[in-house]
Amino acid sequence: MSDAIHLYAIAIGSNRRHVRHGPPAGVVAAAVAALDQEFDLFDASTIIGNAAVGGAGRDFANAVALVESRLDPPAMLTTLKKLERAFGRRAGKRWGARVLDLDIVAWDGPPVRTRRLQIPHPRLSERPFVLAPLASIAPHWRLDGGATATHLLARIGKRHLYP
Repeated sequence: MSDAIHLYAIAIGSNRRHVRHGPPAGVVAAAVAALDQEFDLFDASTIIGNAAVGGAGRDFANAVALVESRLDPPAMLTTLKKLERAFGRRAGKRWGARVLDLDIVAWDGPPVRTRRLQIPHPRLSERPFVLAPLASIAPHWRLDGGATATHLLARIGKRHLYP
């Protein structure tokens, strides 16, 4: 842990009901509250619904939270994985249904590339369900190659309009 305070963008997703928090949107709302307790919550997007990607099956509820923390990226990842387990996430199929998924999609530091962690998230520019919530709360945050979340979201829209 360092003395510097870092800003992280955390993507939050759920496509399974939780016994305590209810449907996926309730799980995401509870995860935002848990992030607020664990870190200093700077902002959080509204919760959106979207179709599952890959083999995940059920539709997702998604949001993005901006949190401040003194943790470095590996320690932040470890803390987020503990939070997922506290919500009942178990190891399993990579693209399977999950009660809670927390991903570091960006931070205010330099790019991170390790076996366990890549920041910015390697598929961020392909995921409107992350970019739209991120753009709603941090539209000018510079991400992939200096592009903003708003710009990357517009690129996705153009790819869908002009294949």
